[in-house]
Amino acid sequence: MLTAADKQQLQEKGISEEQIAKQLTSFREGFPYLKLRAAASVGNGILSLNDDEVSKYIQAWDAYKAEGHHITKFVPASGAASRMFKNMFEFLSGENDEPTTPFEKKYFDEIHNFAFYPALDDACHVNEGEGVDALMAKGNYKAVVANMLNEDGLNYGQLPKGLLQFHSYDDEARTPLEEHLVEAALYATSRGEADVHFTVSTEHRELFEELVERVLPEYEAKYGIKYHVSFSEQKPSTDTLAATMDNEPFRTDDGKLLFRPGGHGALIQNLSDLESDIVFVKNIDNVVPDRLKDDTVTWKQVIAGVLVTLQKKAFEHLALLDSGTYTRQDILDIIQFVRHDLYTDVPALKTMEDAELVSFLKSELNRPMRVCGVVKNVGEPGGGPFLAYNPDGTISAQILESSQIDNSNADYMKMFSQGTHFNPVDLVCAIRNSKGEKFDLPRYVDPATGFISYKSKNGKELKALELPGLWNGAMSNWSTVFVEVPLSTFNPVKTVNDLLREQHQ
Repeated sequence: MLTAADKQQLQEKGISEEQIAKQLTSFREGFPYLKLRAAASVGNGILSLNDDEVSKYIQAWDAYKAEGHHITKFVPASGAASRMFKNMFEFLSGENDEPTTPFEKKYFDEIHNFAFYPALDDACHVNEGEGVDALMAKGNYKAVVANMLNEDGLNYGQLPKGLLQFHSYDDEARTPLEEHLVEAALYATSRGEADVHFTVSTEHRELFEELVERVLPEYEAKYGIKYHVSFSEQKPSTDTLAATMDNEPFRTDDGKLLFRPGGHGALIQNLSDLESDIVFVKNIDNVVPDRLKDDTVTWKQVIAGVLVTLQKKAFEHLALLDSGTYTRQDILDIIQFVRHDLYTDVPALKTMEDAELVSFLKSELNRPMRVCGVVKNVGEPGGGPFLAYNPDGTISAQILESSQIDNSNADYMKMFSQGTHFNPVDLVCAIRNSKGEKFDLPRYVDPATGFISYKSKNGKELKALELPGLWNGAMSNWSTVFVEVPLSTFNPVKTVNDLLREQHQ
């Protein structure tokens, strides 16, 4: 039962009572697992392109850019870097004063190879009166780590990944934010302009803005373009209610309802707010130095070329259906396009009457579209490409997480464990319809694909509701196509020692 104070709290956050009722129902009933046909593979849901096709799609992308369309690079960047430093936090609070684990030894043995080493050395001089090497020579390893993690040093334990120094160059050290600015210049410009949008946390927004203001003139001069950099934050209206273990609203000690961020799926609203035609989506930490960017740039252009080629065909088919002057062969061609180009199979197709069939085809063609780069599975965590059943009986390409798959179903778990590819959040999205109008992206979310996790607050257990993930259930009702891209385009930084990999040196 919601009190007057509860209703006031909801109003301030922009959350309706209906939303709360639905969330409580989700806690009580849980979420259904998805029904799977198969893990996608090359020849069965995944395109593998030859050299001629690669060239063709790059040309298609170049032609599209030349038409002056609005292109945006969208980078979720609010995540804190604290998990990157889990091992070093444990060392700092542990009993041993010297490195003992392989991870700790690697960190200190190769500390000069971190891009942030000069800044760390400076921080140690200021706070300890001597540099990193002198401190390590004395066995004072913890002082070095403290100056990396703590607020009076580099504060890396509390900053978001986007603001950390990842890569060294002759005259500078670059953050992931800067590497994304460079990428935008190399594949996402139109009419000499690049539009880059970062989603950030409220507490760090000012730091992001200060960094952009400081570096933007340098990159504009270097690449001869004009940048438009913008920021947004996860909206309070996308927070979700926490529940008790009995599925009642969880209340704080002062009696207020407890809300939690709804996860990256909440960013579908931020994406929908963009005034763009085409949007690239990529994680903040998946960047490489300039010497290794060629593959990234090539394949971003390729998947974008695939997208605009498919979109053009979809728009042509839609115009034909809207005209009412089509032949039976035209209908068969459109069915072929939906089934073989958009990877949407429709078992009930044969039973549809003509009017129903045309209406169905229009619906399939008139929706947001995305092309997802997928890489060969090397055991990294991430969403897998699958062919899954939808509530309307169709079967389409979907990116799924393990939590969406029934682990008691041996066949499904075999599909998941033996999947040949996974998606490293490498997407390019078309978010306007054939009339140039923006799609209302939240309408294409499958609300049944959320997830319940278990947390605690002040020692009390609670249930937390995760919204359908941005590239999972939030895009469930989009047209989705998978393209195999090289593993060299996937270089995430999950731990600080990942920065010592050759790909980040």
